[in-house]
Amino acid sequence: MSNERGKRMSIQLNNEFGTIEMSSDVISTVVGGAATEIYGIVGMASRKHVRDGINEILNRDNYSRGVVVRQENDQIAVDVYIIVSYGTKITEVSKNVQERVRYQLEHDLGIVTDSVNVFVQGVRVLNEL
Repeated sequence: MSNERGKRMSIQLNNEFGTIEMSSDVISTVVGGAATEIYGIVGMASRKHVRDGINEILNRDNYSRGVVVRQENDQIAVDVYIIVSYGTKITEVSKNVQERVRYQLEHDLGIVTDSVNVFVQGVRVLNEL
């Protein structure tokens, strides 16, 4: 999560043993890795495409620019910004991203998300060699 000043925030999870604090960068890396494994995904896109350039595909080090994690009360919401491959069914690819991200967060980090919102920022034609 980030606020207006660009400062990175963290998610706090409470369990019977105490409190776990996770950086939103850790969550973004898991989300970005899960999303980019889906067939039909070209890559992650910047959520600020006007400033960063709409055609920019983020590499693994920059997944946090393509993922927004929000914690409101005890619920966690994730926004994922992607670029899909031309010729794929966008609704099916988006649904697969939602399912994979939700599963990966619960499996890897023990985080149950309230919602996974997918924003398709562009469509790319891939050149076949």
